[in-house]
Amino acid sequence: MTSVVLDESVGLRERKRRATSRTIQFAVLELAAERGLDQVTVDEISRVANVSPRTFFNYFPSKEAAMVGENPFEAQSELIDAFVQGDPARDIFDVLLELMQQVALLGTGDRELHQLRRQVLRDYPELLVLKITGMRGFEAALAEAIARRLTAQGAVSASTDAAGSFDVRARLTAMVAMAAMRHAFTLWADGDDDESLAEKLVESFALLRQVL
Repeated sequence: MTSVVLDESVGLRERKRRATSRTIQFAVLELAAERGLDQVTVDEISRVANVSPRTFFNYFPSKEAAMVGENPFEAQSELIDAFVQGDPARDIFDVLLELMQQVALLGTGDRELHQLRRQVLRDYPELLVLKITGMRGFEAALAEAIARRLTAQGAVSASTDAAGSFDVRARLTAMVAMAAMRHAFTLWADGDDDESLAEKLVESFALLRQVL
């Protein structure tokens, strides 16, 4: 199986972007925990995060969205392109594991941030709708990427897929990969060891292979 992807491979600009996003998310979560989200403004969040309101809106459309957190998969089209255009000889789940690890490094794997968000969101169950919507969007984008990869590799042509079975295959593969990711996330979020989410993903995908 693939080893953990190192964060050092990420460029300086992307590291700065992640750091700013993290700071904004911590600011809104801490302020909401202290006084309640209704009593917090974007100007105040920006001041605490040491960014301008304009910068805030470059990252999040609202304070509610900042509470839930960004969907890193949406913001990184180059990850999808690399997945689609990767070595066709490699096993699909090996490549999906690498993609999931990259996603984990984009903020999902920040345990401190996740624990704070989980604590604060208990008081805002309505915001879970945004989270669920984001996960559904993640799964849909993943299915589309899988379909693009298989098409690029010539695994299927339009003439041989008149019944739409190819899209069904891509969706099923995405759902299975998402199940492995949720398994890894649960182990990581509820665990007390030093393993990262990226490392937990390796374990969950190894178990997935045993099941399959």
